Amino acid sequence: MNIYVGNLSWNLKDQDLSNLFASHGEVVSAKIVLDKFTNRSKGFGFVEMANDDQAQAAIAALNGTEVDGRNIVVNESRPKPEGGGGGGFKKRSFGNGGGGGYKGGGGGFKKGGGGGYNRDRGGYGNDY
Repeated sequence: MNIYVGNLSWNLKDQDLSNLFASHGEVVSAKIVLDKFTNRSKGFGFVEMANDDQAQAAIAALNGTEVDGRNIVVNESRPKPEGGGGGGFKKRSFGNGGGGGYKGGGGGFKKGGGGGYNRDRGGYGNDY
């Protein structure tokens, strides 16, 4: 069973998380999620336990307990729903032609025509 553990102290490491659950049964893996840019803990992680009964016991025993000064949240991890949602960050075109754009472009930041970030490309921007 996969278990979500939230509200973790940023000081905790994967091994600390594993040790926390080991007294309740066999821990297959324990991973604290890190921010990919700062490499700092995001404050939550996942523990996988081999036996579902032991996992349920661990959830019941640990949910709401204080670990390193914080009351942790422990519950069964639910898989992400398929498809849909997600922020559209990678789907937008940031001024690669078309309207918008930072300088120049319909509804853009500065006056002028055409889209695009660089004012010397596309359109006849007149406000330098």
